Amino acid sequence: MKDILIITNYFPPETGAASNRIYQLAEGLKNADYNISVVTPLPNYPTGQIFTGYKGRFKHTLKENDIVINRLWIYANNSKHKLLRLLAMLSYSFSLIWFFIWHKIPKRVIIQSPPLLVAFTAICLLRSKKRKLILNVSDLWPLAGLELGVLKKNTSFKLLERIERFNYKHANLILGQSEEILTHVKSIFPRKETFLYRNFPDFEAPIPKDTANSSKKIQLVYAGLLGVAQGIFKLCNALDYSNIQFHIYGAGTEQNSIENLIRTNHELDIIYHGEVSRQQLHNALRSYDITLVPLTQRIYGSVPSKIFEYARLGLPILYFGGGEGEHIIKKYELGWIAEVSNYNLLNAIIAKISTSNLTVKNKLNIQKTAFKHFDFEKQLEALIKVV
Repeated sequence: MKDILIITNYFPPETGAASNRIYQLAEGLKNADYNISVVTPLPNYPTGQIFTGYKGRFKHTLKENDIVINRLWIYANNSKHKLLRLLAMLSYSFSLIWFFIWHKIPKRVIIQSPPLLVAFTAICLLRSKKRKLILNVSDLWPLAGLELGVLKKNTSFKLLERIERFNYKHANLILGQSEEILTHVKSIFPRKETFLYRNFPDFEAPIPKDTANSSKKIQLVYAGLLGVAQGIFKLCNALDYSNIQFHIYGAGTEQNSIENLIRTNHELDIIYHGEVSRQQLHNALRSYDITLVPLTQRIYGSVPSKIFEYARLGLPILYFGGGEGEHIIKKYELGWIAEVSNYNLLNAIIAKISTSNLTVKNKLNIQKTAFKHFDFEKQLEALIKVV
């Protein structure tokens, strides 16, 4: 059996797309007869606090489902302050250095990026002619940070660009979650070996429910990170509630603002459900008519994994993020598209949606499309051939 080490910032019991994606990759490779070990920080996302049961530890190693999980110390925080976020990345990088010194590293290593600095640390210390480094790129930093307004074109940005190029140059294989990511990599290193690795989910999909009811409001739901890039707080203020009830699941930096808004503005038909497990969420989502997938602006390279997860559940998608995700919604007829940041158009599209668009037949068609085109097992089989 071949050994593979996966280096990631996110892993269960943490929740969210990044954690689910890496866990599924680890499970899939394990089931394909690889010996899998994972190096990850002590769980802290998205609260920015080390989870109960892990506090006060410098490291924690446990074998779960035949996967060895090494959890390392990190200076945990979810602050918007750039210096504190940098300290968190640096602390995990130092923990990685300590881990590399005291452990034998396999000949195949999958490294999650971003964070760029963590990937840079791993690639710097592990590059060798005898080792294959596989860089799994889920977002294009620092470009995404520039588009979100988090970064400015200054000396720091140029330094991050140099780190990004270094990571691409010294990776033997680059996995990209979107065609745009691979196009970006190829524009820098045309001969670099790449592989399109979408964030396809792998779970037993329940049969969709028939929720269409002309006598009630459309039940619109958002589930995921409540962060700056998603802009849920602004959405809460911008939506027209005459025809919808808006349900929210998740946690993040905007959570307190959203909860305060709901408490002080009773005319807004919003229900916040907090954070639930993935299985609980899948069961809950079956009761809704439409799911909303928003981004505050079009981010080059970004394709929200929610698209593939919700399609597998047979849930119609109202996409409000632009870019490659918009193309996927159109191509596979998964729902509706509103121009990113155009809240008037978003409300106009919602107003035109009728119960005839929300039948169980339509939901089943979406689910069948997902089964056919977003198949995790087929993608994994193709990946194994290049790993």
